[in-house]
Amino acid sequence: MLVAYNFTRIAVLVRRWFEISAEAVMEHGARVELQLLAPQPHRGTESAAQRTVIDEAFWRADLFGRLDRPADPFSAAHYHPRFDGIEPSERVWSAELTADPWEWLAGQLNSVEDRLREAGLDAGIAADDADEIRAFVPDIVATAQRFSPERPATRDDDFRLTRDAAERVRRMLTLIPDPALIDRDYLGPWIRQP
Repeated sequence: MLVAYNFTRIAVLVRRWFEISAEAVMEHGARVELQLLAPQPHRGTESAAQRTVIDEAFWRADLFGRLDRPADPFSAAHYHPRFDGIEPSERVWSAELTADPWEWLAGQLNSVEDRLREAGLDAGIAADDADEIRAFVPDIVATAQRFSPERPATRDDDFRLTRDAAERVRRMLTLIPDPALIDRDYLGPWIRQP
């Protein structure tokens, strides 16, 4: 499931995420991503439906826990302060993030101009959006909390919310050098999804 908050130039995407590392460590939780909305030419009449194209990610927070550490719900929480094209920067770990993920997230979103600058972009891109984003921060954080690793979820619940990522999970599995580490029973729904 993907929830998009679209403003004038910036979109905030919130979703449940599931992934597996090369060490076969499974992580899940809320992913919050800032992307730019790509301007589109008007099409059709004044009443015609218009295209919305969300592209060019520039910041991401992964409020994740590891399935092998259920007592520590944010054991894998990290963020990516910039992207190189479509690829995120290395994970950045933050004591502030893991100490209070929701307050940290609110602070990051309240300063979207800083997120743009840190990503090497012009903070002026947020001129029409910054105040609107700040007004929606409580809603965005509440949406992310719905996908939190703090909320107990069965494997089937995780799959239901992340089945659109099944192909990515299958790609991640090919990066695990020791196939014996793969919990094929747990990962069955993602593996079988067409």
